[in-house]
Amino acid sequence: MIKSLRLAASALVLTAAMAGVAAAQAPTKADVFTAKDMASLDRLSDPRVSPDGRHVLYSVRTMDYPANKASMSLWLADLKTKMAPRRLKVSDGGAASGRWSADGKTIYFTSSRAGGTEQVFKTDVTGETATQVTATPFDVQAYKVAPNGKTIVVAMAVFPDCPDLACTEARLAAKTATKATGVVYDRLFVRHWDTWKDGTRNHLFAYSLDADGVAAGQPVALMKGFDGDSPTKPFGGDEDFVITPEQDGVAFAAKRAGREEAWSTNFDFWVAKFDGSEPLNNRTEANKAWDSAPTPSPDGKYAAYRAMSRPGFEADRFRIMIRDRATKQDRELAPQWDRSADAVAWSPDGKTIYATALDVGQGKLFAIDVKTGKVTALTGEGHVTAFDVGPNGIVYASDSLKSPSELFFLPPKGPAVKVASVSSKALKNVAWGEPEQFSFKGWNDETVHGFLVKPANFDPAKKYPVAFLIHGGPQGSFSNAWSYRWNPQVYANAGYAVVMIDFHGSTGYGQAFTDSISRHWGDRPLEDLQKGWSFVLSKYGFLDGDRACALGASYGGYMVNWIAGNWNQPWKCLVNHDGIFDTRAMGYSTEELWFTEWENGGPPWQAGTTYETFNPAHHVDKWVKPTLVIQGQLDYRVPVEQGLATFNALQRRGVPSKLLYFPNENHWVLKAQNSVQWHKEVLDWLDQWTGNTRPGK
Repeated sequence: MIKSLRLAASALVLTAAMAGVAAAQAPTKADVFTAKDMASLDRLSDPRVSPDGRHVLYSVRTMDYPANKASMSLWLADLKTKMAPRRLKVSDGGAASGRWSADGKTIYFTSSRAGGTEQVFKTDVTGETATQVTATPFDVQAYKVAPNGKTIVVAMAVFPDCPDLACTEARLAAKTATKATGVVYDRLFVRHWDTWKDGTRNHLFAYSLDADGVAAGQPVALMKGFDGDSPTKPFGGDEDFVITPEQDGVAFAAKRAGREEAWSTNFDFWVAKFDGSEPLNNRTEANKAWDSAPTPSPDGKYAAYRAMSRPGFEADRFRIMIRDRATKQDRELAPQWDRSADAVAWSPDGKTIYATALDVGQGKLFAIDVKTGKVTALTGEGHVTAFDVGPNGIVYASDSLKSPSELFFLPPKGPAVKVASVSSKALKNVAWGEPEQFSFKGWNDETVHGFLVKPANFDPAKKYPVAFLIHGGPQGSFSNAWSYRWNPQVYANAGYAVVMIDFHGSTGYGQAFTDSISRHWGDRPLEDLQKGWSFVLSKYGFLDGDRACALGASYGGYMVNWIAGNWNQPWKCLVNHDGIFDTRAMGYSTEELWFTEWENGGPPWQAGTTYETFNPAHHVDKWVKPTLVIQGQLDYRVPVEQGLATFNALQRRGVPSKLLYFPNENHWVLKAQNSVQWHKEVLDWLDQWTGNTRPGK
């Protein structure tokens, strides 16, 4: 008996020793990347090259996770010496929107360090001390300084019928003083994105700068009485206006609201003089579709702007237009290039236009010859999020499915060189799920693309549950890009394979492909998703088709509801974030009516529309799959009643379901701790119904 115990003990020691050797020989598995890790990352954005091309200024957003609060700072990288980037000391008081003066000696930025309102400050390249430039009564939302240093243009929210800023101050004070809370509206918008309208508009004002470069005297209202916003709401910035080459005025993008604001996409660009000597001039009045703010050429002879063709369609192709400023004649640059341009900029010699655009799942930077229209891609895989053109090359920020934004310098000749990364240290030991792009024949036998992301620490001998992600828009794309809201790597690190399909309607595959979803929300995209699901199951043997859940937000949430009643067989569970339940009710309750009216062929009362053709509410009798519903109270795009109706229907039918409700979030979940809670609830739901055991849980 004793001998047997000794032998057993010896065997245990030997086994332990062998296990230790095996453990030493086996590769160490990388760290699990969690939602909290993602929410805590620093974020790089907004690169700006100095006029001499030596430095690049950029912003970094840093999250204090316990406080659930972010702060902004400015950083400077030296492109000549290639020294490590440095944080400017003026960032200690908070600093964002860094911009160079024309001579490169001054850096302007915004901060709320003085009195709580957002104001413009300035510093030099050392970034040690700050001087206040503006002292406006309201937040400066965006600004631009004239190259000659004599004028600064700032955007503030004011009452458009007020003759001066004092009038807006008095009116706001009167609102605060009264105990009555009722608000009267006589036209739309009543609310937009996540904010109820209060009667103010974003307007531009010009201040003269004194010898010390400080705003002096009373501002000139550049949009006096204008019924519209610049910067545009809800996401506009300083890209919506530009100082004219003569430096005597500003050109800005805006939509004159009137009673049609909620169903019109007729943005134009307008010109106003700094001294108010001329009335506002609408320079694109002939085009009733969307026009953006112009970008003057270096010699001032031309201006490039982006323009859509079809009124009422927010996902039309943005063409690049070149205007001869002397003759006022326009021509389209590269009309055969079937991509929708995002940001545009001129080369220093005026011979090239640079533009970003989605292209078959990648977000590329392109060079377009102004004379011939020849288009050349300057970047390949990944997603260029921002860029700035300097005298010696281009600095751009780019991310991918495996990396947040990093900063690169692209010289005229030679490959791009990494300039800065704010997350590489935090992510150096992370296990990335490897992405792979695929294609198959979808609706109408046309090619459809998608991405598969393998589980982190992938083992080809194993079968994995699947997170089938459906993008919103619907004119959008997951693409080879990083996301802080729907990031495939969080699912991959939780033990899931991730499948994402760019169904008909997605962007980056030509305008006809994008157009094909309008009035076809429930048939063509569904066919692509079905064929794509069959394709990936046949191609990737490690996918466990019996343990899969479908998830989506916005249009993706609509499609989850549509799937629940029209294609629920493959799924163990569903997740619907801010998705549409009743398309007809959506047509009456959403804020941007141009969206639902274009997508369905007219307003809800009009004959021949598709509100009822593809209405998920008509198929609730077939809802059987466990569903997690997520809804933000401040979502005015897909109002809260849509999420509540979805949950009500599920509960009434007895379908296993949960409602995750955020009283302080809009169409997106933006607050760090809310984001972590969101991911926990979603992953717990997937684990529950797929039987997944999450790594590190």
